[in-house]
Amino acid sequence: MTTSITKEQVDRVVENLGLHGRAAEAGRETVNALWRMFVATDATMVEVNPLAETPDGKVVVADAKINFDDNTAFRQADIFAKRDFTQEDPREVEASKWDLNYIGLDGNIGCMVNGAGLAMATMDLIKLYGGAPANFLDVGGGATAEQVTHAFEILNGDPKVQAILVNIFGGIMRCDVIAQGIVAAASKIGLSKPVVVRLQGTNVKEAREYLARAHEQGFRVLSVDSLDDAAQMAVKVADITKQAKEVSLNVSFELPL
Repeated sequence: MTTSITKEQVDRVVENLGLHGRAAEAGRETVNALWRMFVATDATMVEVNPLAETPDGKVVVADAKINFDDNTAFRQADIFAKRDFTQEDPREVEASKWDLNYIGLDGNIGCMVNGAGLAMATMDLIKLYGGAPANFLDVGGGATAEQVTHAFEILNGDPKVQAILVNIFGGIMRCDVIAQGIVAAASKIGLSKPVVVRLQGTNVKEAREYLARAHEQGFRVLSVDSLDDAAQMAVKVADITKQAKEVSLNVSFELPL
């Protein structure tokens, strides 16, 4: 059960703000109004900075930042209708359409992982071995083949990505299904980036055999057993790809001269 903010809590906030007299009463009204808005809009954060006191004892919210819970979009339609997609990373906007948890970063190794904790560990290992992740991408524990395909489209479409590291723990998800989804997605979108895959869990043997056959057929998919080896391999492949592109650019630049 949710209880409202109490008078004692409001008084403590006003006191800590150093408001007195008319400003103290205005401060109480403001704190109560902020609380009502926080609850009514399903906000996850209401940050006021600065909160100003005028010479005549008024309290003014001069600027504020508000975050809303995405899970409540169905009942906060008016608020979410005001979302300005032009102010957001287009990769993150596209990922949200497919329920993919994506955050763009500045590195050159694309990551596709199931589970937020595993995704963070994967990015840490990439950094440990001298690389830089290009994103945080958690496809979740029940990703479909369609979601995997769209995840690859986002990673493949990022010009900064030189290699892609897929790290999947097959618990609820079967590794052989993921392997088939990876190859199907690569074939469908014409994947141009090399892919390092580390799979562990249910049906992992079948998955590795499937990826080995795909590699023999020309897909640029490298299957690695351990996460350490996968991270090192991804960093190495990204460096090789980057160097190859730099050589190609230098040659094409020098030819006309």
